[in-house]
Amino acid sequence: MPIDLLPRRQFLISGAAAFAVAALGPLPALALTEAQARQLVDSAVADINRVIASGQSESAMMPEFERIFATYADVPVMARYALGADARAASPGQLQAFTQAFQRYIARKYGKRFRDFIGAQIVVNSARQIKNGYEVRGTAKLRGESPVEVVFLVSDRSGRNLFFNLFVEGVNLLLTERTEIGAMLDQQGGNIDNLIAALQRAG
Repeated sequence: MPIDLLPRRQFLISGAAAFAVAALGPLPALALTEAQARQLVDSAVADINRVIASGQSESAMMPEFERIFATYADVPVMARYALGADARAASPGQLQAFTQAFQRYIARKYGKRFRDFIGAQIVVNSARQIKNGYEVRGTAKLRGESPVEVVFLVSDRSGRNLFFNLFVEGVNLLLTERTEIGAMLDQQGGNIDNLIAALQRAG
């Protein structure tokens, strides 16, 4: 993980999940049910299991993981959170390009992590309501190794049932990527176009 982050990044890191949902703006009361949240994660996990059991090469798996993220994740909200306060300075075109680059970057980065689970099976264990939706917990049961916990946070605040954060072995995707993307933007001198180009090469 990059270090030497500028001070302006440090205050942006707190309240990861809260900011992500707040970014959606005023919306109607939560209609999502526990069964729906669990069904979403069951479907996502089934797709992930199918890919990691397919025997495909890593290069063939990555487009599949991108499709999974595009289908089940609230990528626009996650991308805006990762970009932080700088999202307000981005033009609509820049924000769209950043979101597309972020989707590919996340798919490659976390797809490689899920690829490490080859020979394992991810199972959904439980779901519980949280302030902004549901927390759905699963376990990757690895051969000859300790199980790995995978947690999805699910909300319908964008108008669809989608997960807006992911934890793998306790690592918070939103928090991690806000730090990573912030450091990358600082390295690019705050230039969003250069950040987008860098992000397209990363992951």
